[in-house]
Amino acid sequence: MSALPALPSEASAPAPAGMLTVRKLRKSFGGFKAIDGVSLAMAPREIVAIIGPNGAGKSTLFNLVTGHILPDHGEVLFEGRRITGAQPHDICRMGIGRSFQRINIFPKLNVFQNVQAAIIADRGKGSRLWGRSAALFGEETMALLESIGLADYAGATSGELSYGAQKQIELGIALASQPRLLLLDEPTAGMSARETRETIALLERIAAERSLSLLFTEHDMAVVFSIAQRIAVLHQGRLIAEGTPAQVRSDPEVRRIYLGAGK
Repeated sequence: MSALPALPSEASAPAPAGMLTVRKLRKSFGGFKAIDGVSLAMAPREIVAIIGPNGAGKSTLFNLVTGHILPDHGEVLFEGRRITGAQPHDICRMGIGRSFQRINIFPKLNVFQNVQAAIIADRGKGSRLWGRSAALFGEETMALLESIGLADYAGATSGELSYGAQKQIELGIALASQPRLLLLDEPTAGMSARETRETIALLERIAAERSLSLLFTEHDMAVVFSIAQRIAVLHQGRLIAEGTPAQVRSDPEVRRIYLGAGK
């Protein structure tokens, strides 16, 4: 785990609400408390990072929000609507998109086909996904590829591109559903320094252009502190700190976990 980078002091900022509200979520697996009473709120167009050591519960929290697993206790609200217990595809249609730690694309299809397939599925034309679909949403697909910087690679086989480009394809797939809230699970993991810089710039631009709220997990603290407006820290399934980057960096418990202070 990288050390927390230095930041200038910031004014205190209370946690806003409105886009996503997580209330007292709990989830255990065989007696192990993966998520233990986590509450969190996000505002529209806010960029929030979830950080914590391996096993802190970050991916479990994402799975609870997106309906891939059910909580033992608590609830999730999206734009004031309770979505706890809804199926992942229904949550997606409500306006929550997601990317995963492991790349989730069709490696043998070209870049255009991957993003086009996501758009076709989102628009309710899934029965034609493997049929005569070449003409469906062509302009929309190219526009999306242009926005994520992959228009020049539209005909390239996806699995033959760099890791960073494949993560961009996955971002395009997530954006195909036109989400208002986008969850990104370690968006720069495995990338080179150049790819990381380009991805940060891309995410900031996409969020601004599409008025997106972004909730992301990340181990690279330089990435977190360069893009997040607010940071929440998980440790052993519990939310131990939350606030602006400067507030989180100066929190004694966060410093102990990340830097070993006081041991």
